[in-house]
Amino acid sequence: MTNLRAGEAVTGTGDRSRPRAALPALCATQITSWGIVYYAFPVLSPQITAATGWSATSTAAAFSGALLVSALTGIPIGRIIDRRGPRAVMTTGSILGVIAVLAIAYAPNLVVFTAAWLLAGVAMAATFYQPAFAALTRWWGSDRVRALTIVTLAGGLASTAFAPLTATLAEHLSWRSTYAVLALLLALVTIPAHAFALRAPWPPAPAPPSQQDVSSGSVSRSRPFLMLATALTLNSFAMYAVVIALVPLLIARGASPTAAAWVLGLGGAGQTLGRTLYATLARRTGVTTRTVTLITLGGTTTAAFAMVSGPFPLLVGIAIAAGMVRGNLTLLQATAVSDRWGTTHYGRLSGLLAAPATIASALAPFAGAALAGPLGGYPGLYIALALASAAAALFSVGGAPRPPQHQTDGTFISP
Repeated sequence: MTNLRAGEAVTGTGDRSRPRAALPALCATQITSWGIVYYAFPVLSPQITAATGWSATSTAAAFSGALLVSALTGIPIGRIIDRRGPRAVMTTGSILGVIAVLAIAYAPNLVVFTAAWLLAGVAMAATFYQPAFAALTRWWGSDRVRALTIVTLAGGLASTAFAPLTATLAEHLSWRSTYAVLALLLALVTIPAHAFALRAPWPPAPAPPSQQDVSSGSVSRSRPFLMLATALTLNSFAMYAVVIALVPLLIARGASPTAAAWVLGLGGAGQTLGRTLYATLARRTGVTTRTVTLITLGGTTTAAFAMVSGPFPLLVGIAIAAGMVRGNLTLLQATAVSDRWGTTHYGRLSGLLAAPATIASALAPFAGAALAGPLGGYPGLYIALALASAAAALFSVGGAPRPPQHQTDGTFISP
């Protein structure tokens, strides 16, 4: 089980070197970056295809390309943050994000639209959870769980805030103008926050635990790491496909686009609620038990979407429950490295662990759009995704580190 205060020495992560503005700034930037660069797309996707004539599969493929680029660039970005800190990386990523969203808004054709999304993928890798988690883990030291919990609680509000906001803007503006307004908001919030709030000195990395070999190479080649990576990859594919396909599923069942966007947003509120429960879950369960349990619960909510067609309030309840599980799964992935192998090489190991999962999440929107037809519609797709979650739960059983960790190194928490 997890001990929130145990683990390595603080080594420079005390209050005097900790940037006080970093935590509230990262809360604001995670909400804004995820809300605009990620969650706006599933809301605007139907309007994009209707206005441009581009197929849903093609636009989903462009979005998937962004996630793929994010996976590939996340590993070197993790190394840079381990050595130099987050300020330059996250500020540059914010600028790239604004440029990318503006390029999406004014793309004259599908080729430019796709290229803009690929640039957005670099911005995702530099501004989303992984760099924020690495920053808080190093600066907050043994108190990182509290900081990570706070930033993930805030991040869970991204879809709650921006899915309805995007839908409301789209009712009065074109999808291009909507993205242009969102790009302005992204610039106003994230660029100054990252540039001015992350200026504190970067503390040295803590020494690895003496009880075990935690060099990044030995860990990344170990059977537990590979099994865990497989489980998280399958789970990420299922989880992200469910999120991206939710609005089309609900529209196919008679909901209006705005109502469907609100359901997506309420799922984000469920994420925030779920994350308030993670610390208690971590205290009362071992790392493998909670991994298997949460992945299984995620598959159960996915199956419920497939089998329940209404009434609408019941679908809202399932969305909130699914969001609660999803919020815990985010925290589970964020703490996966530190719970098992410590924080010395957190940036690189978390990048390696996240890369295949991010690739899977990149393929999920495209695969979901492509498979929905052959599987008989979105309910059939959701059944297949529930089965993928079941397979992920089986793989996660083999993700326990061997030999068992004597010390509990503290945990990491994600939005």
